[in-house]
Amino acid sequence: MRTRRWIFSAIMRLLLRCLRIGQRHRFWPTQKVRQLWLYGRLCLRSLLYNSFTDSDTALDALFEPVYWLVDHITRWFGVVFVALVIILTSSVVCIVYVCLLPLILRTYPLPWVFWHFIYGHWNLVMIVFHYYMAITTQPGYPPQQSKSDIAAVSICKKCIAPKPARTHHCSICNRCVLKMDHHCPWLNNCVGHFNHRYFFSFCLFMTMGCIYSSVSGWDMFWEAYAAIETYGQTPPPTFSFHERAFHKSVVYAWVLCSSVALALGALMIWHTVLITRGETSIERHINRKEKKRLQKKGKVFRNPYSYGPLGNWKVFLGVERKRYGAVERKNLEVGSYITLVVFLAASFFWA
Repeated sequence: MRTRRWIFSAIMRLLLRCLRIGQRHRFWPTQKVRQLWLYGRLCLRSLLYNSFTDSDTALDALFEPVYWLVDHITRWFGVVFVALVIILTSSVVCIVYVCLLPLILRTYPLPWVFWHFIYGHWNLVMIVFHYYMAITTQPGYPPQQSKSDIAAVSICKKCIAPKPARTHHCSICNRCVLKMDHHCPWLNNCVGHFNHRYFFSFCLFMTMGCIYSSVSGWDMFWEAYAAIETYGQTPPPTFSFHERAFHKSVVYAWVLCSSVALALGALMIWHTVLITRGETSIERHINRKEKKRLQKKGKVFRNPYSYGPLGNWKVFLGVERKRYGAVERKNLEVGSYITLVVFLAASFFWA
């Protein structure tokens, strides 16, 4: 009797084991595919996971080919933009000397002739000087030594080097720049710590010169424009070749100066606001995001590099040296007092 029970239980255990083996072999492909899917998803998440990823990071990744194209075009066409600035400025100066200056000497009273001669040449010298200095002066780069007195606040992801405060990587120059504002294609150079004053002074004096040319040449422009309007009349007016060239040159110079005055004047006003706030163009964007982030937490954002409107202008002009670091003290002597004297002279002439 016991033998029968043992045989019966052994047969039942064998059947159950066969059923289990059959079920395992039946669903084995599905389980294998599911395991592979879970493993692949885990690997993908582990490779792409970043706690700092947000919508801005995703947009930067999507627009990376566009950034690459713009960076390379700007890098190669920088020389072309500089040559274009020189050619356009030289053309206006030549028109003033050849066409307008003889007319001013013949028709204007002696005090006005003296005023135009002195102010025009002074403004031209300031434009040439500050444009040359903005192009040739390096914006400033972090020290390459492993041991330095400058404290690094982060590591540049592209240079793989310590990055001091207010330093940003320029993808066009392919290196980090101290206190970087932007890369200017019209200078073929970055606007940074050591040449920001020259860039702003160039914008200021170029705007002043364009406004001066547009205002002083207003009557000549309308006379030349009215003469050009009569070219299509029947019978045509009896203008010589030199008179037609004079009319077109005056209109060209006035339109160019007025356009540059509007565009560059707006840029100068924008940088005036940034300097007053103690910010750069890049820091303006960063501080705006930080301000929104702190507002959600009920906190108030304060720019750590702002010393008040007057203090910010002192730092920008190089008059205040106590707030500069070791690297920032190195190149203050070259243009600080020149720029200050230029600003005082500008205020004197405008007064």
